[in-house]
Amino acid sequence: MSIKAENLNYIYSQGTAYEQYALKDVSFEITDGEFVGLIGHTGSGKSTLIQHLNGLLRANSGTICYNGENIYADGYNMKALRGKVGLVFQYPEHQLFEVDVFTDVCFGPKNQALPKEEIEERAKDALRAVGLEERFWRQSPFELSGGQKRRVAIAGVLAMQPEVLILDEPTAGLDPKGRDEILEEISELHKKRHMTIILVSHSMEDIARYADRIIVMNHGEKVFDAAPKEVFAHYKELEKIGLAAPQITYIVHGLREHGVPIADDITTVEEAREAILALLGKTDSTKKRSGKKGVSKRAEGKAEQRS
Repeated sequence: MSIKAENLNYIYSQGTAYEQYALKDVSFEITDGEFVGLIGHTGSGKSTLIQHLNGLLRANSGTICYNGENIYADGYNMKALRGKVGLVFQYPEHQLFEVDVFTDVCFGPKNQALPKEEIEERAKDALRAVGLEERFWRQSPFELSGGQKRRVAIAGVLAMQPEVLILDEPTAGLDPKGRDEILEEISELHKKRHMTIILVSHSMEDIARYADRIIVMNHGEKVFDAAPKEVFAHYKELEKIGLAAPQITYIVHGLREHGVPIADDITTVEEAREAILALLGKTDSTKKRSGKKGVSKRAEGKAEQRS
């Protein structure tokens, strides 16, 4: 299973004085089970790009293939595609509209013409997967907190059992605890269900921690497409396009400038912690060895004096 984009172009207000490229010759392939981070400054084309991947927007030129089939081919089943490539928008209110949470999550599988028992079972499984307690299931989704609304929106897509889950800024506006909980749940979905995840985020720390690969967009063009360590090694180039590396990257480079022999490709706090502990362990063992040598020399000197 894969999504493959080739020379994708999308133009706003084409043929007018306001014509502007939102996507320009964008090509990439995302294979089964990848966790891909998509980053870029506001207006870089991120949201436009992900709306192409399940056919919500149609490119002016170029192709998108899902599992080897061109989604722009005559007769292609876009409804089936949207069941396989699920998109969770940045603002959950755009996806919530039913009288209660459970009914809302049932909406997607209901449109797939599934039996009532299967629809309800899928909804229950999806709500449990996102960690929403059963006491909220019969409440109006609009009475919930921001984090709970996001859980409902994600559950509504999960209930359709997609192969690819695309999330546009799923933690925007949440407190640190809520952000961590949702990202951990997304990570668990990736691990347990082998689901392909495409995560759009402004948080370099989150992308560095969870993504296997990062695609960087700038003014509608793809500028980097590689593993996090390789992408963040270009932190000076990222700064020029309005982005940055994770904060720990700058700390590590600062340590190196002061002579600390720490690896320069560290991108997460966990990696930095391990590297620093390893250095401290090495330093401690060296001190112990040098200390023992000092004691030995002093002992030898005293023995000579006594003799």
